[in-house]
Amino acid sequence: MKISYKSLKKYIDIDINPNELSLILTDIGLEVEGLEEYESIKGGLEGLVVGEVLSCEKHPNADKLSVTTVTIGSGDALPIVCGAPNVAKGQKVVVATVGTKLYMGSDSITIKKGKIRGEVSLGMICADDEIGLGASHDGIIELPLDTKVGMLAKDFYKIEKDYIFEIGLTPNRADATSHIGVARDIAAYLKHIGKNTDYVKPDVTTFKVDNNNLNIPVEIIDTEACNRYAGVTISGIKVGESPEWLQQSLKSIGLTPINNIVDITNFVLHETGQPLHAFDADKISGNKVIVKTLKDDTIFVTLDEEERKLKSSDLMICNEKEPMCIAGVFGGAESGVTNETTNVFIESAYFNPVSVRKTSKHHALQTDASFRFERGVDPNNIIYALKRAALLVKEVAGGQISSEIVDVYPNPIDDFKVELKYANVDRLIGAKIPHDTIKNILLALEMKITNETDDVLYLEIPPYRVDVTREADVIEDILRIYGYNNIEMSEKVNSTLAYAPIPDTNKIRNTISDFISSNGFAEAMSNSLTKSSYYKNSESFKEEDLVKILNPLSNDLNVMRQSLIFNALEAVKKNVNYKSTDIKLYEYGNIYKFLNNDISEKQKNYFEESHLAITISGNDLSNNWNTEETKSDFYTLKSITEAILRRLSFNVNELKTDDSSSEIFSNAISYSLKGSHLVDFGSVSNKYLSIFDIEQPVFYADFNWDNIIKLLPGKTQFTEISKFPTVKRDLALLVDSDIKFSQIRDLAYKTEKKLLKNVKIFDVFEDDKLGDNKKSYAVSFFLQDNTKTLKDKQIDKIMKKFIYVFDKELNAKIR
Repeated sequence: MKISYKSLKKYIDIDINPNELSLILTDIGLEVEGLEEYESIKGGLEGLVVGEVLSCEKHPNADKLSVTTVTIGSGDALPIVCGAPNVAKGQKVVVATVGTKLYMGSDSITIKKGKIRGEVSLGMICADDEIGLGASHDGIIELPLDTKVGMLAKDFYKIEKDYIFEIGLTPNRADATSHIGVARDIAAYLKHIGKNTDYVKPDVTTFKVDNNNLNIPVEIIDTEACNRYAGVTISGIKVGESPEWLQQSLKSIGLTPINNIVDITNFVLHETGQPLHAFDADKISGNKVIVKTLKDDTIFVTLDEEERKLKSSDLMICNEKEPMCIAGVFGGAESGVTNETTNVFIESAYFNPVSVRKTSKHHALQTDASFRFERGVDPNNIIYALKRAALLVKEVAGGQISSEIVDVYPNPIDDFKVELKYANVDRLIGAKIPHDTIKNILLALEMKITNETDDVLYLEIPPYRVDVTREADVIEDILRIYGYNNIEMSEKVNSTLAYAPIPDTNKIRNTISDFISSNGFAEAMSNSLTKSSYYKNSESFKEEDLVKILNPLSNDLNVMRQSLIFNALEAVKKNVNYKSTDIKLYEYGNIYKFLNNDISEKQKNYFEESHLAITISGNDLSNNWNTEETKSDFYTLKSITEAILRRLSFNVNELKTDDSSSEIFSNAISYSLKGSHLVDFGSVSNKYLSIFDIEQPVFYADFNWDNIIKLLPGKTQFTEISKFPTVKRDLALLVDSDIKFSQIRDLAYKTEKKLLKNVKIFDVFEDDKLGDNKKSYAVSFFLQDNTKTLKDKQIDKIMKKFIYVFDKELNAKIR
């Protein structure tokens, strides 16, 4: 937000230099992000002087050039070659001397001594566009003949200088979205430091109704979206260019003047913080203004000539036939003020901030009006701003006020009532502030003290302070005026030493990130916001469990994600579209759910959980001179998944293995430990791939990172490599086709807990010759005793135990 130092001084009498004022504003919560010097004409016309043409002769070597001599009141007359057709002896002109820098739009040139077609030229006689006065290049500027030679051009044109503050306004400070609002805060600060300075608002007591020839009644149908609506008509105006003072006020803060009526509404907005809108009164069909919503998909053409489809929640300003304006956001193409307008209806209103914010975001329309309505304007400032605008219209555009002010205010907004306890002030601030100082600050901030005791102040806070509704808010306001820098910091720091072992989750995460990256993966980072359409008709992720954004930036970012799978597939699609088809990605991120849809609004049970996603697609190894192309598959993913678990010190052999029930997979395995799920991994189903038009297989692992951190083994133990050999024995087992290898592995570890070190499958054979619904597993068992060499008798005994258990539990037969 831009604030003009020159304009600010109209509302508060201060002599503080702009740099010092920047520090003050930042200290009281209005952070100044930039301070720049402004000139009404870029460059300030430095180096330009008034000269007189003493002679003007035809250039001997060029038909369209003239050789002149020009005096600038000091030193010798300057020879200047000029190409303007209107240059003549005796003229008073604007001269740019050697070394002067001229600005022409975004370009600039520096005047240098030179020769033009053989003739010396020591300057330049200027046209309007060459010094930033306009766009005309028809000829040089001809000044009045009585203009004094040698006069500085900046004095002749009365160049205005100003300083512009760029304030990074936080969303809660709706009260400071104007010059008067900033002046009010400065006044509160100055009063606190002992300077009895107050801010002033322009007088509107001269407002009076000239006649009642143009009455336009107002009806509010949607009183929830519009708390207050006021308007007044002015007839017989003349639309034209704004006076110089008004144009400069707008230009200094980066606005482009349009016409005197629109400029006044913009000026009052930045002066008071109250957005206004001017309608051509003759275009208000039925001479009535109706504030209401319309049906979904109603077509409305806005000022920028764009056709927009309205939502049923968009509040509209309508006449009896059609909509005229999107309330608080943007005007319509057919109802605005034009050069032919002679009668206007000026609107001043209070629109519901949430309603305006939703409409603004939906239509992607960010305006100065919506910026203020979204934060909340002062409902008690509506009539003042309207009177101020009406008086300015009469001043600069003529006309007569032709109606009483129409003010429809069905549900008045009361002051906020807050109880402030001195003890809480001291506790939250961390220092004891004298009670009189607290009361003086509150009064300077225009908060009323309606009652008080030794311990408590009873306050009424004006509704323009939309951010001050609780005791803590009041205390924060006291502190920002009192000064954060005035609170002494204690030299003592209290701390508590915790001896319980707490996992360093950041260190663990970084360790695993390094490990995954070293295996050829790239880390992805995606938005926690996603589109709700991903979750339609999903069995794994229910729509009713979605955490919805109340005011989404777009329909593509309207819910919090329930899974990282959609972010992963978006990344795969983008990479494939860019012809990068060999993909290995990992991402840490949170998922969000709403667990119970039946509980009350204040008790909603939201759930948040950290996950790690691994995504693989395309080739595992690319074709090279010494290697063949190898496609990524389920086992590529299984390998990295188990490697991550081992790096985290989990014993993969001790994990419980099940089929994953998630619909995102067509074929997947789930690992768990002690009843807690650790990871699902497998190939992504065609249903999910088709959402993103991905044609190549994608393999995905979803780690429950929170459960992994909870179940981390305490300490990693290192043991000496055994001096005794490992013994390998193989079995070919004929089993039913529904028996999984994991069942054989788990049963083997249960049967021999001490000496069995590993179980691997090295072949699966299926054939009709084996029998109906039968298959054969070839399994290797690795046995080792760390204290001695195993003997054949001991090994045979263990293998016989395996054969017996497999037969008993799984009906497995030895082939």
